[in-house]
Amino acid sequence: MGKTKIAAVLGVAALLVAAWQLGVFERLGAPDELRRTLLELGAWGYLAFVGAYAVLQPFGLPGTVFIWAAPLIWPWPVAFGLSMVGTMAASVVGFSFARFVARDWIAARIPARFRKYDEAVARRGFVTVFVLRLVFWMPPLLHAFFGVSKVGFWVHFWASLAGYVLPLLIVSYFGEAVFDALKGAPVAVWVALGAGVVVSALGVWLYRRRRGRTQRAPAETTEVP
Repeated sequence: MGKTKIAAVLGVAALLVAAWQLGVFERLGAPDELRRTLLELGAWGYLAFVGAYAVLQPFGLPGTVFIWAAPLIWPWPVAFGLSMVGTMAASVVGFSFARFVARDWIAARIPARFRKYDEAVARRGFVTVFVLRLVFWMPPLLHAFFGVSKVGFWVHFWASLAGYVLPLLIVSYFGEAVFDALKGAPVAVWVALGAGVVVSALGVWLYRRRRGRTQRAPAETTEVP
């Protein structure tokens, strides 16, 4: 690993340690305190939000923490703008780290489920990135996958930007209303939501298991005894 890559890795580690020492993680877990702090900072609060998003999200902190928090702090147009800038910054950081700093190490650790998109990214880069961003948003593993894939930097940038617009707009506009509705929801609603998640997860698991058996069956019947 070259000196530049080592410096980049050490820089990221230093930023994460600094964030921990400054209590950034604790503030993210205290929404009222976080909101008050960012509003008191004024325009610097915008920079703090985007900077924390760009540095922390590519390395494990869920981006949903930021995009759901933004409309609870600022009016929705401001929340949407900051969410877009922060999400794009985090995507570029994650993509660039995977491509230019730790490519070999990350490539060996990309889950197999992402490998099926390799050919699609190579042949239809913009459309594939757009669809995956629209559906899955901004998980760090997706940043890393695009970073080690054959998609070009600017194709990834513009396709990601296009894919983020609709989901972030919806969260920014309806986020506060959804939060207020859920906060005042009775226990029965939470139980129903939990049951729905469990049933959905079970259905997906059963479908994938049955599909796997169906795909293995033809291979087994063609085997020569």
